[in-house]
Amino acid sequence: MSETVICSSRATVMLYDDGNKRWLPAGTGPQAFSRVQIYHNPTANSFRVVGRKMQPDQQVVINCAIVRGVSWSPRPGRSYCWSQTQESQQAGGGLRGAHSPQS
Repeated sequence: MSETVICSSRATVMLYDDGNKRWLPAGTGPQAFSRVQIYHNPTANSFRVVGRKMQPDQQVVINCAIVRGVSWSPRPGRSYCWSQTQESQQAGGGLRGAHSPQS
């Protein structure tokens, strides 16, 4: 059985630059909204988030698994971020958009 989209939203995908201590737009080229979708694979009972810029090339700006231990936090305005720490490996990202995380 294949993956299915369980929710979709429009947002700017941001990645945290730990060296400079600031958020930067994901991907190359001009900053643009992305179509961010949550996929569910019922066979493996797994989830992942995929974001593609809403431009003709549909550049993939994020494609990562959502695993146990991920924390999701609201930020000022309409921003949300997530982080995950695993045995000396830390990953994280953020979304800024017109919709709440429930959309």
